[in-house]
Formats: sequence, C-alpha cells, structure tokens
Amino acid sequence: MKTDDVDMRVWKGRIDQEPDSTRWHQVIQPLADDSQGGVALIGFSVDVGVKRNQGRPGAAAGPVEIRSALANLAWHREGPVFDAGNVTCDRDALDIAQHALGARIGALLDANHFPIVLGGGHEVAFGSWLGLARHLEAHASPPRIGIINFDAHFDLRDPRQGVSSGTPFSQIALQCHERGWPFLYACLGISRASNTRILFERAAQLDVLVREDHEIHPTNLDMIKRDLDAFIADCDHLYLTIDLDVLPAAEAPGVSAPAAHGVSLPLIENLIRWIRDRGKLRVADIAELNPNFDIDGRTAKAAARLIHHLTLNA
Repeated sequence: MKTDDVDMRVWKGRIDQEPDSTRWHQVIQPLADDSQGGVALIGFSVDVGVKRNQGRPGAAAGPVEIRSALANLAWHREGPVFDAGNVTCDRDALDIAQHALGARIGALLDANHFPIVLGGGHEVAFGSWLGLARHLEAHASPPRIGIINFDAHFDLRDPRQGVSSGTPFSQIALQCHERGWPFLYACLGISRASNTRILFERAAQLDVLVREDHEIHPTNLDMIKRDLDAFIADCDHLYLTIDLDVLPAAEAPGVSAPAAHGVSLPLIENLIRWIRDRGKLRVADIAELNPNFDIDGRTAKAAARLIHHLTLNA
C-alpha cells in the first residue's frame, strides 16, 4: 500500500469571464497540514475486492474519472475543498489498503474535515468505517454510528469465505460486536434478484433496515424518509456510502455489476439531500465507478452530481 502525492493536473475545465462563474477546478486546493476544515476528497484506487467477488475489474481507475467529472461543475459552496490524494494497493494487500484509508480518514476527521472517498470497489466501505471508528473510539460511551448504504447488494457475505467487495458490512458488524458497539445498518435499493436467501436472512438477523429497489418511487419517498428518520434518530453519527450500481444500468453503465432495475438518479439525489440536512453526516464515499464500461461518462457524471449535492451544505 502507498498513498500517492496529490496530482492537481486532472483539475481543469472551462473558465468563464463573467462574475460569479466559478467552477470546481478553480477552487479546489491540494490538502496541506495546516488546511482549515473543509471538504476533503480522497481516492481509493483499489478494485482487488471486486476481482475477488467476481465482478468486472476496472474500478481502481474510478477516482481519476470522478475528479475529472467534478472539475467542470459549477461551484456553489462557501467553504473550502481539498484534494487529499489517493490510497492504492500493492498487489493483493487489501487489508493493508483498507486500514491505511481508515488512518487517513481518521486524521482528516481529527482536523475537522468532511471526508468524501472516491472509489474504487465497495471494499472501500470497510476502510471508510474504520476511519470514523478511529476518530470516535476515544469517546467514553460506545458511538452509535448509523450506516446508510444505497446499493443493489447487501454486501453482507461471510468474510470467512474471503474478504472482498461483497463483505464490508459483515466485517463492520464483526468489528462492532468485538468492540461492544451497536451495528446500525440501513440498505436502500436492494435487488431481490441479485441477493440470495442467506443474505436476506443475515440482514434480518442483524436487524438491517431494508428497502428494495421497487419500493423506492416518487409516490413513496415520504414513507422512505419517515423510515430513515426513525433510523437516524437512533444514531449519533452517520456514514453514507453509495454504490453506483444502485442506479439503473442506463444511467450508470460504468459499474462492476450493472442493475437491470435500479433506483433513478433524481430519487437518489432527493434522499441524499435529505440525509445531508439531518446534521449527523460525518463521512461519505462513492463506490464502484468502472471507467472501462462508462458510456459517454454517464456514471462519472452521476457520481459528480451526487458529490455536488453532498457538499452544498457541508
């Protein structure tokens, strides 16, 4: 594992001459030790877990493409934003890379930043959670960390069969058990066709809040929000993770496992803005962008829009 130096060359785009026409590439700065608290983007250029999970490899190149899609978006924030570089993986050393990501995220949180991790396979989730746990573990009482995952898959496979992009939330559940912390997990966008019976049984055993893809539609959003409101009320801190395969394949072709049904981008955006405004969000990540299959950059652009919404009030 190594952490790459920040490469700002990807941050380029249109420059307008009119006032108040700033774009991301004109504002973002490389992270420094003395940077004031702001949004900090860190790449997880790893897809070892995807390969182990028999998905389509290529997500290791995702962070560069997300940055490129973000670069030309209009800037509507007041606070600063920083590029904190990438965590990569030497050969097959996934565990080392995940713990390195956790250390980096913990340090960013300690410095009062809001970390957004750019994936990379969904094995990123274990590293993101480790970072928040590291930041909170000194608290006197066990932290109540709520995980909200937008995903077509539970990613609750048994890690004893091998750690992969399909195991991060089982790994987190085990960590919570060992630490005596509650495991609070909500998974929205689940495809029943893509998750076996044992995974639904495991989710029930762990008391996971589950909403399937067909349940999330415009007439049902208020009920979904009420469900999430009850979930969030029981949490002190939120970790939001978005697997881009929650989107329909037509909207997100560039993922490791495209969704036949999915949940449309406008609905995901609506729910993400609502979660953002609850005031408990500490860490977020975007996973599974695979540029090898991304027609017209659709998936990268969707990822960039999601980050745009996440950062408006961060």
